[in-house]
Amino acid sequence: MKAVTAKKRLGQHFLIDLSIAKDIADTVDTCPGMPILEVGPGMGVLTRFLIEKKRPLKVVEIDEESVSYLCKNLPQLQEENIIPDDFLKMRLDRLFDGGQFMLIGNYPYNISSQIFFKMLDYKEYIPYCSGMIQKEVGERLAAKPGTKAYGILSILIQLWYDVEYLFTVDENVFSPPPKVKSAVVLMKRNARTSLECDEALFKKIVKGTFNQRRKKLRNSIQQIVGKDSPLLGDPILEMRPEQLSLEEFIELTRKVELALAKQNGSK
Repeated sequence: MKAVTAKKRLGQHFLIDLSIAKDIADTVDTCPGMPILEVGPGMGVLTRFLIEKKRPLKVVEIDEESVSYLCKNLPQLQEENIIPDDFLKMRLDRLFDGGQFMLIGNYPYNISSQIFFKMLDYKEYIPYCSGMIQKEVGERLAAKPGTKAYGILSILIQLWYDVEYLFTVDENVFSPPPKVKSAVVLMKRNARTSLECDEALFKKIVKGTFNQRRKKLRNSIQQIVGKDSPLLGDPILEMRPEQLSLEEFIELTRKVELALAKQNGSK
């Protein structure tokens, strides 16, 4: 069967370097024996190395042409393990009999952030995640406070996962080659079990402050607590969002919670 045609609307760039595919597949050795879910296998370059790991493996692929290619060219995968679906719409708690699994893939660059936010929704089922993404996204995932790349994605992922930027990949190992370099990352669930603050408010604060990242925190927090709140005199609000660590954002959320509770109590 002829090769699959890369479709721009699906963000497809097929990996053709077997040594890199093997290096990505080897990241699953981090969690021996755990089932694997691969997102966007395309023509199965990475899949072939994952099959060699001799453990439960399923792949999810939205492209009908790629599904046909895999069924005809990877009989060892078995057709029932090829899921023709949209990963972003799937119920991941129904895979592998409701057990945990590792997520891996050469992820479509146009939806990679959405894939990782989906992972967060099922974080108790996905203790490990690895794969290839756009270099800029990889840098954001692993960024530390005080750096240009540090932002919303960094914080929301690092709350629950330890992120390791493994290596950079050049454009010429893909067909067609993307216009940007790529990165391979590995994420492992950390020991955090809860935020010990209002998670919805935490996300609102993180997103609100980084949407005004050049301004001091006071500007965005004032929109939540009101211009007359005593909290606006707190020294932490003199800082800019990229200067705060995860724990400082949690502490800020607690302070905002308390300020709002006092306001509601006085009404």
